[in-house]
Amino acid sequence: MTIQSDILEVNEEKTSVYGPVHSWRVGSSLGIDLLLETSTCSFNCIYCQLGDIQLKTAERKVYVPTAQVEHDLRRSRWEEADIITLSGSGEPTLALNLAEAIHMIKEYTHKPVMVLTNATLLHDPAVIRDLQEADVVACKLDASTEAGLKQMNRPVAGVTLEKIISGIKNLKANYSGKLALQCMFMPTNLKEVELLADIINNIQPDEVQLNTPKRPYPLEWHLDSRGNHGEKAYPTRELRVVSPPQADEIEDLLREKTRVPILSIYKK
Repeated sequence: MTIQSDILEVNEEKTSVYGPVHSWRVGSSLGIDLLLETSTCSFNCIYCQLGDIQLKTAERKVYVPTAQVEHDLRRSRWEEADIITLSGSGEPTLALNLAEAIHMIKEYTHKPVMVLTNATLLHDPAVIRDLQEADVVACKLDASTEAGLKQMNRPVAGVTLEKIISGIKNLKANYSGKLALQCMFMPTNLKEVELLADIINNIQPDEVQLNTPKRPYPLEWHLDSRGNHGEKAYPTRELRVVSPPQADEIEDLLREKTRVPILSIYKK
């Protein structure tokens, strides 16, 4: 099925491709933004590097035509990247042309593609199909209780922890690529660690990535916040992080309870 329309005019004001930026997980990463016009997500995480999400939605549609993405990709420094990452201005699985974009990127660059997702749409068989060509899917999992989910991730109506967990398990059962879990820790959710270990053990991902919000929280929406914030030419607020000793404790507990490979931001 073809999603993109024959669009010859592209937006020269904004680019759907940014970077490459340095990622502690994967090295040099070229970002692909399938949302672009404003921050758009089914979460509004308290630590989001985009700041307060402007469009809070779970609606799938074409936000950025694939023709625009291809145009921007061809003009980018994609050759310098180790991996192409779909993330950008919010939740990439909201893009109805996700599969088409992944296919185009892989066909043009022949580089691995990673999708960063909050896993809120993984209950949808169409989203699972759309992810099949991705080499890595990294799912956000910060909470082990509904209260924790609401406190950390502030999801749109209808999103529950149970649906997120079942969606990730659905992906694992129907996907041959690498499945990672990204767990963001702050003093806010340290009490969730032990129960989170049980959930991770139940899912059995290929890898768990332990993170803490070293990037500041923008006080207003800026397209540049998709990357590493650079010189921070706009107002931001520093966030509370877990210390290296706390991160070591979390890592030790998860290793003991899950036997899953662990990556930690403090051991990059």
